[in-house]
Amino acid sequence: MDRRHFTLSAVALSLSGCMSTGLSAPQVARPDPVTDPGLRPQPNASYDAWVAAFRERAMARGITAQTLNAAFRGQGYLPGVIERDRNQTEFKRSLEDYLAIVAPEEKIRFGKPLYARQRGTLSQIEGQYGVPPHILASVWGLESYFGTKRGTIPVISATSTLAWEGRRGRFFESNLMDALRIVQTGDARPAQLVGSWAGAMGHTQLIPNAYQANAVDFNGDGKRDIWTDDPTDALATTARFLSRAGWRRGQTWGLEVTVPAGYSGPTGRKNRRSVVSWRDLGIRAAKGGSLPDHGSAALLAPMGLSRPTFLVYHNFNMILRYNPSENYGLAVGYMADRLNGGGPLRGTFGPDKYGLTLEDRKAIQAGLTRRGFDAGKADGVIGKKTEAAIRAFQQSAGLAVTGTPSKALLQALT
Repeated sequence: MDRRHFTLSAVALSLSGCMSTGLSAPQVARPDPVTDPGLRPQPNASYDAWVAAFRERAMARGITAQTLNAAFRGQGYLPGVIERDRNQTEFKRSLEDYLAIVAPEEKIRFGKPLYARQRGTLSQIEGQYGVPPHILASVWGLESYFGTKRGTIPVISATSTLAWEGRRGRFFESNLMDALRIVQTGDARPAQLVGSWAGAMGHTQLIPNAYQANAVDFNGDGKRDIWTDDPTDALATTARFLSRAGWRRGQTWGLEVTVPAGYSGPTGRKNRRSVVSWRDLGIRAAKGGSLPDHGSAALLAPMGLSRPTFLVYHNFNMILRYNPSENYGLAVGYMADRLNGGGPLRGTFGPDKYGLTLEDRKAIQAGLTRRGFDAGKADGVIGKKTEAAIRAFQQSAGLAVTGTPSKALLQALT
């Protein structure tokens, strides 16, 4: 299982038409295929030879020369998608950083009115497929910022590049073939096939394989359309995917829990126990009340038992069928609960290896930018841009150039 079955298994735009709310999505940096050299077609003789051989395979499987010519026009080798395949955020970052990136407070505030506007449609989808509205809305929010960031990378270029590269060649060639079928059947024009680096498209970032296997025309307009501003078909398709994966109607994904001091019992998804067993071990719901009993459950402590900890059930594993990262699954569950009226996590992540909290790191980023050293968005996540800003500030101040945050740096900037 990988990133887009992995994700069924991201240039901000204001929503329009049926999704209009009068709100604008915050400007969040996204790869731009016009300005990022790695996302513009580049010469590669080996890739060209692979495409020539692939054309023969595709035609043998019913793809016409006309479809191939139309779909590959203007496409090419994109080295940037290979780089992104090697550095997937949900697998590289701590849960604290990942939540700060994909489920910050501003996104939750932005998404709540959009969720409310789609609630009727989502309830109809739940009636057919059994997946709750807040879970689907959370996937929508994580995958495309509630439809405002559906991606700009050409799917044909992305999937053909990754198929040629070979690490998951068969998987991406299969998705390339299904993308061509989408064009050939008229479901979408080649120009509409844009999305993420891995070829995922639309409001809930469906890869071509997932589209072909699960796409539905839920709004009854005669098209299985995940590309326009109306998210209905994409949300219903995601629900159908989760239902087929084994989603259990009426059951939760999981919840935040507290662990007694000195706990030394099992953790991890492979260590599943009955809810009664967890209660006997002292596991309690962080928000109070009793633990839901939906069969066996597992205790996840992704950053250690002293940090936010979760009890997860069967439906959590169904989210992982959409994307196998535990960080992703926890982010979907967390944001779903927030959209549904729940509060922030009750546990705290505490200081990092530098002795800094998330708020400290935000203050460092804001201080750097205020002094003219662009550290990017003050989200508390230390990435390459922040590290470069730290180095530039340290050099200008005659300090040891480390590029790493510290309490001393925080004091110097605040």
